[in-house]
Amino acid sequence: MVRVKICGITNAADALTAVEAGADALGFVFYEESPRSVTPETAADIIRGLPPFVSTVGLFVNADIGFVNAVSEKCRLDRVQLHGDESPDFCRRVERPVVKVIRIRGEESLLAMKDYHVSAFLLDAYSPRAYGGTGLTFNWELARNAKKFGPMILAGGLTAANVREGVVQVQPYAVDVSSGVEASPGRKDPAKVKEFIKRAKGFVEDQ
Repeated sequence: MVRVKICGITNAADALTAVEAGADALGFVFYEESPRSVTPETAADIIRGLPPFVSTVGLFVNADIGFVNAVSEKCRLDRVQLHGDESPDFCRRVERPVVKVIRIRGEESLLAMKDYHVSAFLLDAYSPRAYGGTGLTFNWELARNAKKFGPMILAGGLTAANVREGVVQVQPYAVDVSSGVEASPGRKDPAKVKEFIKRAKGFVEDQ
């Protein structure tokens, strides 16, 4: 069964709602320009209140390596998601397993993946306006091709309306959603979260 990560968590209520709905992982954004940004202190407080067996992921964008490793330690993150222009060498210096984000413009965007030795790749739609959370989609056939480079997480414009199609078509290791389950930037809609996870995992509602 596909795994589900709910990203852009900013408060404990949203975190627990996602976990209770069946989320496998939660994402915390440490990028000040994002409307979903949280401080390390806030993230650490939320993470301390989580039940066991929930994976925690910190999202960074072109951050200093010292900051990445310090926040990872402070928050006891399980993984680091690098959403900027970080090099393969930078990824090797991160003291947590790395998920490298590849922002897809076209097939040429996949070429750099062969140079990275990371725990997984997350494929998101390219936008000149933001590094993520834009709600844009991309050609999922490219995501299928990217699986040869390692475990692949599908993101970019996913909602309850299209996530099942994405899972069936791409068969990714996991799916990642942020804006697609929000009431407003940084605030999750509990009904959208529950419906997204149900559809992603292929659950059928009781009649």
